[in-house]
Amino acid sequence: MGYWIFMTCMCLLVPGILIAVGSVFRNKVPKDINPIYGYRTAMSMKNKDTWEFANICFGKLAWKWGLIMLVLSFIPMLAVIFASEAVVSTVGSILVALQLIPLLGMIPVVERALKKEFNQNGTRRGGEGK
Repeated sequence: MGYWIFMTCMCLLVPGILIAVGSVFRNKVPKDINPIYGYRTAMSMKNKDTWEFANICFGKLAWKWGLIMLVLSFIPMLAVIFASEAVVSTVGSILVALQLIPLLGMIPVVERALKKEFNQNGTRRGGEGK
């Protein structure tokens, strides 16, 4: 049972971090464009407007996908609560590997939103102050 608890915690780590990061970024964008934290890509760091838009967009996605992944990770782990360590390890490893899909998939979604909202220079499409 101790091993199941450990593996369940490991499976819920990525979703938990996404929920926490998403909660922070969708409500409070990192104040300045910086090289340490925030949603940092060439497009998101063009100016303050792109920075705020990208971080809020990423925060909303991270929070939403974190909640979805939390549920979708916990249910299979409940199904193997009394299984052998080998089964728990296999299910846990598969879940953690599958969590990479939405984790990495958020990047192109945010980049598409940036390209839809801003031109290559970082100016909002459709004029100022949209």
